[in-house]
Amino acid sequence: MHIAIPDDYQHVIRSLDCFSRLEGHRVSLFHDAQSDLEVLAQRFADADALVLTRERTRIDADLLARLPRLKLISQTGKVGPHVDLEACTARGVAVMEGRGSPIAPAELTWALILNARRQLLPAIQGLYAGHWQTNLGERLYGQTLGIWGYGRIGQRLARYAQAFEMSVVVWGSQASRDAAVRDGHRAADSRQAFFAEVDVLSLHLRLTESTRHCVARDDLLQMKPGALLVNTSRAQLLAPGALLEALSAGRPGYAALDVLEDEPVLDEAHPLLNHPRVLCTPHLGYVEKHSYELYFGDAFANVQAFFRGEPCELVNPQELRQHRPELAAQ
Repeated sequence: MHIAIPDDYQHVIRSLDCFSRLEGHRVSLFHDAQSDLEVLAQRFADADALVLTRERTRIDADLLARLPRLKLISQTGKVGPHVDLEACTARGVAVMEGRGSPIAPAELTWALILNARRQLLPAIQGLYAGHWQTNLGERLYGQTLGIWGYGRIGQRLARYAQAFEMSVVVWGSQASRDAAVRDGHRAADSRQAFFAEVDVLSLHLRLTESTRHCVARDDLLQMKPGALLVNTSRAQLLAPGALLEALSAGRPGYAALDVLEDEPVLDEAHPLLNHPRVLCTPHLGYVEKHSYELYFGDAFANVQAFFRGEPCELVNPQELRQHRPELAAQ
């Protein structure tokens, strides 16, 4: 089989232990960020399977129409809106997904909180520029952490906060708020009270049509002048332009972001990268060796199972079997 793997930015996929699962197959790895339809169609033209690194490459009807050999898309982690499932089904392309882990994203979130609160980046930059102690940071002890979305990452973050002797308040669905109370935390009385009370606010929501742009400028303007907004989930949770406008108005005072619009961001002049009170990282939440072994291990195992004709859990099972009768036994 020919397996194409786009978006190996760091040239690391061949170095993973799980890569041995593809032994005997022809594997094409691509290392740049590419969105041009013609280029992608040429690269994937004779591929039997695509292994996607999270949401880096969009697979839509126009691209699928140019890939007559494609039989399987094996997604690392969960499938998101970057894959047009309806178009895949219509073209007879099976889609499989794997698992995710909250560990690396939670740790990265906490690293951003610590770095932003202690203002480590400007202090380090000052040191390397020949200056000693150029600024003054803040401790976390005694502050209030707000978590919007009390899932696996949010729950882990709350435990970190307890270790640092912070109080935790949660906003989100009723189920999230109830779970937080059972764990000994507080549920905010209202959305407005949540934004107004917290010293550090961390977003942990999946991007869906109901959560897209759910954080508005008016929400951010409720925050304290010294508060920190942290987003390691998706940039599209915030309304376009809302964060820069709110920062200009002085509320919140700071932001730490692992996610940006239109990734990858390669423009050094990007306004968030140049804002003195914003700390940015290049979407590193899941970019860590153990996470990669989990994500790609699942994806490669799914490729093996599919082409061996073994029972498979497809994301588009029933509809696809109408187009691909040979999958009826899977």
